[in-house]
Parts: sequence; structure tokens; C-alpha cells
Amino acid sequence: MNSNMSGVDRVLRTVIGLALIVWVLFYQGPVWAWLGVLPLTTAMFNYCPAYAFFKINTCQCK
Repeated sequence: MNSNMSGVDRVLRTVIGLALIVWVLFYQGPVWAWLGVLPLTTAMFNYCPAYAFFKINTCQCK
């Protein structure tokens, strides 16, 4: 599994994912906010299956 995300992409996904999870846990957000786990997981593995499907690569690596 090759990396297909840039550093900026990882940071944005981490922030968005954490924000959604915090919203659910501490502010009684809606159930759909648990979807914040998805961007957090993709940022953690530095790989996005949707990017792979659409052949998008934002990584600046060789």
C-alpha cells in the first residue's frame, strides 16, 4: 500500500476527524459525526482508498 496523501492532506483529515469525534463525545453531536473516524484512519495510514479508486495522488514522494 503506497502513500497517496500529502502532508497538508493528512493534517486536514486529522483535524476534521478529531473535531467530529470531540463533537460527538463532549457536545452530544449527531450520530453521523462518528464518521470522523474515517478521515482520522486514512490520515493515520497515509492512504485514502477513494484517492486510489479515482487515481488521485497528492503525495509529493517519488
